[in-house]
Amino acid sequence: MPNKPRIMVMAGPGTLPSQGRDRMDLTHYNIKFSGKPRLTPREMLDAWPEISQFAETCVDGGPVMEVATHDDLRRLSLHIQEILRRNDIDGLVWIQGTNALEETAFFLNLTVRSDKPLVVVGAQRPFTSISTDAHLNLVNAIRVAACADTRGKGVVTVTNSEINAARDVTKTSTFQVQTFRSRDLGVMGYADADRIVYYRAPVRRHTTLSEFDLDSVKDMPRVEVLYGHTGANPKLARAAVDMGAQGLVMAGIGAGALGVYTDELQKLAAEGIVIARSARVGEGRVLNIGNTFEEGMAAADNLNPQKAALLLALGLTRTHNINEIQRMFDEY
Repeated sequence: MPNKPRIMVMAGPGTLPSQGRDRMDLTHYNIKFSGKPRLTPREMLDAWPEISQFAETCVDGGPVMEVATHDDLRRLSLHIQEILRRNDIDGLVWIQGTNALEETAFFLNLTVRSDKPLVVVGAQRPFTSISTDAHLNLVNAIRVAACADTRGKGVVTVTNSEINAARDVTKTSTFQVQTFRSRDLGVMGYADADRIVYYRAPVRRHTTLSEFDLDSVKDMPRVEVLYGHTGANPKLARAAVDMGAQGLVMAGIGAGALGVYTDELQKLAAEGIVIARSARVGEGRVLNIGNTFEEGMAAADNLNPQKAALLLALGLTRTHNINEIQRMFDEY
């Protein structure tokens, strides 16, 4: 294939590059158990020379980047954006663990200002195990990044031969390979054996249409998530603020109700703490009207609590005005 796309491959911590003790090891592949270090991107690519059918690949020579905090994500986003600005790079694949893969993908979707393909991929089983999903997920991620139809669709995830939008996807199973689902809206397309095929595109603002600019952000505002449940201690809300939270996301009960947190959160909202109401149930929108409406708080639409926290943190880099924050949840 002439003029094959040039795809940068980068990897952080996670299962996909990990090595187990033997081929039957599906649970003890952390280096502290297996004694074997994670594979580098170059080692994984060398194990699958067939990838050269689809793309020319290159690897980032910098240190492994972590994704444990919002500031980690800020640094990763800036680095990826710098790479995608290069004329010799046509797309990028970021490999990381599946535990917080959806959060990284959504953050990059909101902050990387490029229309070049950006694919986030992980695996449920290590690179060395029997029936691993790591091999096909990696190959398909590169195929999707090399596909011209991926351009302009924002950040996507590729696992189990399914392409999902970063905004919509979430992890739904602890160990099974079909873990990543877009519950409300479904897949964008498939990485099938014959070709990459898309059936829809995201309509919410992302990447090149995003207003969030990390170049001037030195530290991400702290946002905490509160989880609604029977027996919850509402004093946790005040404790989170006392420990530095500028914003709070309520993983509400039912359709986003505050439950026992109601009084505490109303007081904090009156004091200027920015609060967004999400829901713990996993599907559906939280409305800004009706029984669960709260004056001075934003409704997070159908974003799950962890993604609502990312959008709220980015929103707080620009404003503390609750009406503007609500606009962001409506647009992103």
